[in-house]
Amino acid sequence: MLLKLVVPHPLFSILGFYATVKSFTLAQKFFPNSSSTNGVGNSFRHGLWSALIMMYCCKISSPQKALKFCKEMTDLHEELFPNEPLEKKMDLHNNQVGMNLFMEMLPGIHRQFFEKKFIIDRLFEKIKTAKILTNLEEDHGNHLVYLEE
Repeated sequence: MLLKLVVPHPLFSILGFYATVKSFTLAQKFFPNSSSTNGVGNSFRHGLWSALIMMYCCKISSPQKALKFCKEMTDLHEELFPNEPLEKKMDLHNNQVGMNLFMEMLPGIHRQFFEKKFIIDRLFEKIKTAKILTNLEEDHGNHLVYLEE
């Protein structure tokens, strides 16, 4: 499964890996107590991760191709490293929020001039309105979600 993603997109894969390292490092810095749990730091990390994948891949390709790759990569991550159903829903939802955030910001900033600070600032705003996910049927729209700890 992983080869199906990596082989056709070697540059995207390298950029996706870089985004993975960056998002993990930044989430640890900003949310040392919850970036690796199911709290707001984790929701921030997943939103940042997908937005950074989009940002880096858009520098070498179209937003549509970057979006397709980002969705495949983030979904595959959840398949390769399975979680409990509610945790999986949370991660997939927050990944989508990050992709949506990048696409919302795209018309206002040329993709070549995107910087991670733009995304981080917007995600900090989204953290203020993050919602607690309590069941699989909930739909919190474009809000980040986290699990009660």
